[in-house]
Amino acid sequence: MAATTHTVTNQVPPLVGYDVYGTDRALREGVERHLAAAAPELLGEVREELHELGRTAGSAQALRWGAMANENPPELHTHDRYGNRIDEVEFHPAWHRLLGHAVGAGLTDAWGRPAGHLRRAAGFLVWSQAEAGHGCPVSMTHAAVPALRTDPELAAEWEPRLTSHVYEQDLRPAAQKAGVLFGMGMTEKQGGSDVRANTTAAKPLDASGEYLLTGHKWFCSAPMSDAFLVLAQVASSGGDGLTCFLVPRVLPDGTRNVFAIQRLKDKLGNRSNASAEVEFDGTWARRVGEEGRGVRAIIGMVSATRLDCVLGAAAQMRQALTQAVHHAEHRSAFGARLIEQPLMRNVLADLALESEAATVLGLRLAAAYDAGTEQERAFLRIAVPAAKYWVTKRCTPMVAEALECLGGNGYVEESGLPRLLRESPLNSIWEGSGNVQALDVLRALQREPMALNAFLQEVGRARGADHRLDSAIKGLLTELADLEGIEARARRVVERMALVLQGSLLVRWAPPEVADAFCASRLGGDWGAAFGTLPHSLHLGALVERARIAG
Repeated sequence: MAATTHTVTNQVPPLVGYDVYGTDRALREGVERHLAAAAPELLGEVREELHELGRTAGSAQALRWGAMANENPPELHTHDRYGNRIDEVEFHPAWHRLLGHAVGAGLTDAWGRPAGHLRRAAGFLVWSQAEAGHGCPVSMTHAAVPALRTDPELAAEWEPRLTSHVYEQDLRPAAQKAGVLFGMGMTEKQGGSDVRANTTAAKPLDASGEYLLTGHKWFCSAPMSDAFLVLAQVASSGGDGLTCFLVPRVLPDGTRNVFAIQRLKDKLGNRSNASAEVEFDGTWARRVGEEGRGVRAIIGMVSATRLDCVLGAAAQMRQALTQAVHHAEHRSAFGARLIEQPLMRNVLADLALESEAATVLGLRLAAAYDAGTEQERAFLRIAVPAAKYWVTKRCTPMVAEALECLGGNGYVEESGLPRLLRESPLNSIWEGSGNVQALDVLRALQREPMALNAFLQEVGRARGADHRLDSAIKGLLTELADLEGIEARARRVVERMALVLQGSLLVRWAPPEVADAFCASRLGGDWGAAFGTLPHSLHLGALVERARIAG
């Protein structure tokens, strides 16, 4: 075969060896903005840690770990060679390297250090771009802290291990480990998101706070974790109802707790991560919080993992945008680079706008966690489910459009975009799908007037800066005042709330061309039904330039 037929031209060089944090202007500016307001003395330290993490996330080694972890999904081993039940899940070494680096970078340590949520959120957004599946146990370990704090004794015992920067993968008693990971098991096959339909039963033992559980969990995330927060029904003289429990994999005496993994789920994406069906049959557990108050005990965990859904979606959107812009910079067609073609520039600008809006919103929520004031807690009560609803919903169409920017090359596994596309619906489903989020916002509006006041005060900070934003706020108030058919309109209402919130943040903090484009398209209605339909009169080149992989 003639060698001339194998000359490679007009192909894009690999996107590797770059600083994922340092090249993301919206992320970098957001971190510095919030730190300057809350903890300016930390600016140098946080810059250094995020740049280091960003360089590792963009390295050939980390990208290879991500590919290998997904090409070699976890395997379930129910029994050893002698017939003993072991219920172990074997992961590829690349999974452990990704997870170990995440823990070492402090991605499970937010609750006790200054600006902990902001720096942890930024790190989660950066590191998730190397590989998303291992973020599941990272997220749950981080989010378990507020649930355990409902029981001071449990929190004192477990929180130092949860927030440790040491990853130890083997199963041993938690007291013998420098760091642990947590999973959760809430949903059951008959209930799904309706956790009050759970039938797993908890029988109290003589020792205070100790129980034996019997039941089946339909989705148990990260089954090789050291411990799990689960929900079960208690029926006793002391109480009756859904209760939260801590279930360790290994008991203090070194024996394995009853934790029968029936099978691993064969999922659309998230292939590197194990999701299991688990059987409890006399499984030892400790109660977390009061009997019959399980939802209240675990709600802090749910809120924190919902924020991670926003951050995880924002990470996928940024990575998809990065791949699309990189391809367009180096690929030519019809006599010019793709990035110079007006229609492609419109598509890339639109994708960049979506990505920046998601990033800015995610960081704002993390900063609210750090502030910890009553006002900010009230704001989060509405803003978290609204953001979770909207940002995660935008992820899949955006990743699909970014894949199309690469044409047939994007449809090939080696590009990494198919894996990203398969992963993209997950965050919209996990921790309550769209309807659950929308109805949760309605509950907050009806039961917690402070939450709506805090939300309106937040968006009101940008009033008068853009007439389209002002009009959208007015329209939202009209929508909220009309209670007719409010439940059937819940998605529409929550979508508008999220867009108004994103618009207000961009008007306050983003460059004028970004805020102008967002308000014109998302709030002003000058936009089509697909990406790449921004008004041609906008500064599209400036939006694309801002999204480029440059320092």
